[in-house]
Amino acid sequence: MQASKARLFKEYHEVQREKTADPDIQLVCDESNIFKWTAFVKGPSETPYEGGVFQLSFSVSDQYPLQPPQVRFLTKIFHPNVHFKTGEICLDILKNAWSPAWTLQSVCRAIIALMAHPEPDSPLNCDSGNLLRSGDVRGYQSMARMYTRLAAMPKKG
Repeated sequence: MQASKARLFKEYHEVQREKTADPDIQLVCDESNIFKWTAFVKGPSETPYEGGVFQLSFSVSDQYPLQPPQVRFLTKIFHPNVHFKTGEICLDILKNAWSPAWTLQSVCRAIIALMAHPEPDSPLNCDSGNLLRSGDVRGYQSMARMYTRLAAMPKKG
């Protein structure tokens, strides 16, 4: 437990120091619990998520960094590798390809990369995955853009 806390405090200080270094990611630690974090990631440019800001929830175990954090989208997103209802993310580094070299910040970068490059062959959202696998990129992008507008963009007015 002490090693995981020390690691998280180190990451917290790095995030504070580098706040402006990565404008696409804002990581925030829960003030009362170092094991709970929230991230706000900007949708990658030239994707249907562009212009959106997506909220992620991080739950870190006391085995971190030996075990990956549990990460899920709190913002609704139409993406083949994200469960539409729960926000669960299918990403190898959060499962069997985890390495203690990964940080919460680098996990956010990997999630942004996944947003830009979906993997329709291992879908958690079958509707989204089926659109891409059948070659209906326009249909997928249209749905993803619609949900980005509805859930991840500030309301006007």
